[in-house]
Amino acid sequence: MLRALRRVPFAVQVLIALVLGVALGALARSIGPTGEDVDPNWLGVTLDTIGSTFVTLLMTIVPPLILLAVVSSIASLRNVTNAARLAGQTLLWFCVTALIAVAIGMTLGLSIRPGSGATVSADPDAANNISEGSWLAFLDGLVPANFLGLQSEVTDDGGALSGELSFNALQLIVIAIAIGVAAVKVGDRAEPFLAFTRSALDIVLKVLWWIIRLAPLGTVGLLGNAVYSHGWTTIGALGRFTLTIYIGLVLVLFVVYPVLLRLNGLGVGKYFTGIWPAVQLGFVSRSSMGTMPVTQRVAETNFGVPRHYASFAVPLGATTKMDGCAAIYPAVAAIFVAQFFGVDLAMVDYLLIAFVSVIGSAATAGTTGATVMLTLTLSTVGLPLEGVGLLLAVDPILDMGRTAVNVAGQALVPAIVAKREGILDIERYRAPRGLDGFVSTDPGESGTEARDGQEEPVSTAS
Repeated sequence: MLRALRRVPFAVQVLIALVLGVALGALARSIGPTGEDVDPNWLGVTLDTIGSTFVTLLMTIVPPLILLAVVSSIASLRNVTNAARLAGQTLLWFCVTALIAVAIGMTLGLSIRPGSGATVSADPDAANNISEGSWLAFLDGLVPANFLGLQSEVTDDGGALSGELSFNALQLIVIAIAIGVAAVKVGDRAEPFLAFTRSALDIVLKVLWWIIRLAPLGTVGLLGNAVYSHGWTTIGALGRFTLTIYIGLVLVLFVVYPVLLRLNGLGVGKYFTGIWPAVQLGFVSRSSMGTMPVTQRVAETNFGVPRHYASFAVPLGATTKMDGCAAIYPAVAAIFVAQFFGVDLAMVDYLLIAFVSVIGSAATAGTTGATVMLTLTLSTVGLPLEGVGLLLAVDPILDMGRTAVNVAGQALVPAIVAKREGILDIERYRAPRGLDGFVSTDPGESGTEARDGQEEPVSTAS
């Protein structure tokens, strides 16, 4: 059974999982109603458990991956003469693409006017439970509270206290950068430490790809639970807002990105076939951080971005480069909230929306992404925060498309910068992708890639 399954191309496994997930989600909805006062049925619980377990496995491997990858990449950059230029070009292109995305978002919001005539009641209680993003919080968040950037949260659930540990990705990157720079400054005495770091990174990558092989199973759970929990009717009265967001996402992904690729001499078709593994995972997992390992693999394996640069640019992009969550979404959402509550926006307000949408992703790095980004935008412009609760109803549906565009942009910028700096492996970028979605260095070994003298399973994650 397992041998027969392994002979099925990974892309086919993913497509089967997508269909199966939708079918099981619809079946779960037909078994019984859902809601706060109704216990979920056994199939819904099963789908939720499978999906959340897969995402948990991915998120578990992310902290050591960030730490080891960034330290190794900075150490590798010591022999690169244009390291500072690469970093500057990366940040510049992050801002350029975000500015284009927010301009599209505001144009769509003003032309479609999704908030005009809406009849949905806002939920102020939901907004009160959302922590607001702020520039002061961003500056405070830059300073690590401990060595691994760990955070703890204690909640009181009916008198029973429970705790949860999480990590702050931005703080972890700051720690990794400091360690990497220190290792470079120490010189030859740091070589044993760097050798250990490279070895540990290879081990973490091996474990990662074992997890990625579970992606079809995770897809069934994630997509099935999405259909079961939210169905297709949650768009409801917010249909125009949802449609506006997805129009913006489509324009960025299928118009803006291809134009930028053409302007930089890169093939559009190869980009889309190359980015597909990461876009799949981003869409169903709704997590740029959880997708980051696959995004980095795409940048290196399919696009030919040098490893020392990709391991710096992709983790940075996963926390600060979000054209979907931090550009299109807050721009359209702010205009929607203003129209819904009958607030007239002046030109300075639109400029503030653009500024916060382009730069503000840094203020939400390592936090809850689009929701905090929305509260930051609304509070900056002075719009009612009740709008947050209003839009939470369709957030799961929006988050799928937003995250897919996020990860597409996080791989796009390193490819463009590497091409402009003359360090992109053009032959690898143009190479045909295998049935698993990745370029193989050995045509006779589809689904494997030789890397640093070892063979690793190469797989798409959806």
